[in-house]
Amino acid sequence: MNGRLVLERFPAGGPRGSWPAEEFAHSLRLKGQPAEVVMDLASDAFLVVVRPREASE
Repeated sequence: MNGRLVLERFPAGGPRGSWPAEEFAHSLRLKGQPAEVVMDLASDAFLVVVRPREASE
């Protein structure tokens, strides 16, 4: 997955859709973690991921 680290998985079929994943990612962003939500079609899940930091950062 392009070197991204999966922090949490949320089923896409849940009654609230992507909201739990978005809320989790938002809480991480408030703590300074650059989290984002992506859809994994193969597993039918929303993934909360972070990209690894570049060596120059």
